[in-house]
Amino acid sequence: MLYGIAAASAALLLTAVLAALLRLPALRAGVVDRRRGRPLPLLGGLAVVTVTSLVAWTGEWTRVAPLGDGVGGLLLAAVVVGLLGLVADVWRLRGRVIAAGTAVAAACVVPYDETGVAGGALAVAGIVVVSLAFRGLDHADGLAGTVGVVTAFGSGVCAAIEVMDGLAVLLSVLAAALTGFLMHNWYPARVGLGACGSLFTGFLLSSGVVFTRAGYAIGPSAAVLFCLGAVALADAALVVLVRLLGRRPLLRRGPDHLVHRLRRFGLTQPGAVVVLGMCAFAAVLAGVLVHAGWAGEDPVLWVAGGAAVLVLVLLRAPVRIPVQRPRRMASTQVSERLRVRNG
Repeated sequence: MLYGIAAASAALLLTAVLAALLRLPALRAGVVDRRRGRPLPLLGGLAVVTVTSLVAWTGEWTRVAPLGDGVGGLLLAAVVVGLLGLVADVWRLRGRVIAAGTAVAAACVVPYDETGVAGGALAVAGIVVVSLAFRGLDHADGLAGTVGVVTAFGSGVCAAIEVMDGLAVLLSVLAAALTGFLMHNWYPARVGLGACGSLFTGFLLSSGVVFTRAGYAIGPSAAVLFCLGAVALADAALVVLVRLLGRRPLLRRGPDHLVHRLRRFGLTQPGAVVVLGMCAFAAVLAGVLVHAGWAGEDPVLWVAGGAAVLVLVLLRAPVRIPVQRPRRMASTQVSERLRVRNG
């Protein structure tokens, strides 16, 4: 317990400091994104990957908090995926290359002896989908970090229920590192997560859930994974539907995400992030309840129904676009009187 608190505190502080230090090198190297017409450095994800790995491996090397069987390999695969994302941040890799690399990493960590071949294949597909969907959350200030913190805590609770202490500590360290990153990423952001941090986070969370649910039935396990990734999956579903209906390329960037649609309904960007963070908390809580056996399948149905309603409402509802009123012009008669009076 004491090591967990110390590790989380160290991860929070180190990530906050390292993200601030990496901001200037990212600007100079051109590893940036464009938001609100200005460059946003994207090496915040590298800070999350570095600190999470450093703190977790410190516990493993000192044997104070061993990661446990398979968890070290899971962390190593997540780091490889994060480095693949870093390459994408620098050189803009194609989406199919990122998906293929993530699938290979997932295939190397799935415990096939407990999931079976069919279950393992589905687990690989689930890890890839959630990882890519989580990458899509890094389009708005504070969103990926907020959803990541909530999901990491929920996944850690699931691991603790299964007495997988090493995995629980790893996920708590990830949550703390993302919290430190949020100090620089909350609106208006000074540093971004990038593909490096978002892929690393999505991969570690989804593969952690797969490890936790290994040995359980495929259906309930898929339901728990869906609940923990509900916001990211809903965002991806909305983007796909909007672009298919608009006959636009799926991989071309545009204001089609949940935050963009919520903002058009009058919410500020921080307000939209808070709303989606609350949705993530509700979905993660449902996943934890289902995993612990404290609830049946009803919470999953509520989460799925809520996600579907949210996507359909934001897809079909009329968008209120504020109209800027023109300035009131002074009456020509009043202007003429003032001109005559002033001579």
